[in-house]
Amino acid sequence: MQRIVRILRNFGKKGDLLLLFLCLLATGFGCVVISSATRYLGSNRFLIVQLAATALGVLFYILLTSVDLEGLAEHRELLFLFNALLLLLLIPFGTDGGTGNRSWLDIPGFPVNIQPAEICKITFTILLAKVMQVHQAKISSFRSVLAMAFQLIFVVGLNMVLSRDAGVSLIFVFIFLVMAFVGGVKLWWFLGGLGALCVAAPYAWTHLLQDYQKNRILVIFDPSIDPQGLDERWHFAQSLRSLTGGGLSGQGLFQGSRTQVGALNAQHTDFVFSSIGEELGLLGCAFTLLLLGAVVCRVIYVGIKTPDYLSRLVCLGTGAALIFQICVNVGMCLGVVPVIGLTLPFISYGGSSIVSLYLAMGVVSSVHAHPRPEARSRYVQPPSQAGY
Repeated sequence: MQRIVRILRNFGKKGDLLLLFLCLLATGFGCVVISSATRYLGSNRFLIVQLAATALGVLFYILLTSVDLEGLAEHRELLFLFNALLLLLLIPFGTDGGTGNRSWLDIPGFPVNIQPAEICKITFTILLAKVMQVHQAKISSFRSVLAMAFQLIFVVGLNMVLSRDAGVSLIFVFIFLVMAFVGGVKLWWFLGGLGALCVAAPYAWTHLLQDYQKNRILVIFDPSIDPQGLDERWHFAQSLRSLTGGGLSGQGLFQGSRTQVGALNAQHTDFVFSSIGEELGLLGCAFTLLLLGAVVCRVIYVGIKTPDYLSRLVCLGTGAALIFQICVNVGMCLGVVPVIGLTLPFISYGGSSIVSLYLAMGVVSSVHAHPRPEARSRYVQPPSQAGY
């Protein structure tokens, strides 16, 4: 009991209370939206699960604040093994959860399904930051970039083979690119990667993508594909119909003509932003983006403020994941990004998503609670003085 009191007292003094407040504000708003979007089902199950996941997430946030990130990152072999074992659980317990991707763990006796890739995003960010810290002296060398790329290829490759969830896999790629850029990797590596992507793209388009996946991309640019909005364009058409139906101020919570009859597919998860647009209008959408923008800005601020290389990379990688997911989700609802099944952070329904978000924010709070000087001297030999 004394230890719990000590952790809470330490959290009150050193934890990032502003970040927690912003996260709770966003989650609270999301719970109101979820309650409205699922009212037509006549059940409060979704709201109860979301609230329970939030409570569990806050607990993890507090506990992680007391953990020193540097000490956690030192066990990079265990972090790597954790990622591998968690994703491998998809073999015996994997289920598609109605999404088409076998990316959820349905463990017997466990009350909710778990998406392991959501948790792996956190450990992957810490692991990649540690690898970059170890190689910081020669971050752009072939050996350093190879060590970094191995972490990405392993987790993305394993996730794609076991779950076929391209949406989450793209988040890992974006985290990697942002962390590599801010970590000091030379620009010519990015240009080389872009060139390799251009060379491999025709093969991937021809041999790896199925026709429905190609059409999901082409439908954004080619109006002749599904002009009636009955197939590939169906999600876009329904989403835009809800968004434009709200006008400036919306039709009112629990009063959306389409939301209240469940006319919009996944209106409490992937397309919750469209539900917000119908019931709260353009003002509600703007408030949502401002709220999420405040969370992202706080995460980036904590990262920029710390002089420690590893801590800065972890915070900026976490911020990158949030930015990517927000942009893709909103882009899906607006019909300018292919539908790849990414939820809106803190707003969309999802127990494992909420818990993993608070876990990630807890890591950022840990950085805030444990300020440290630049750790580069631990890995880089100081230059010799003249005359020695």
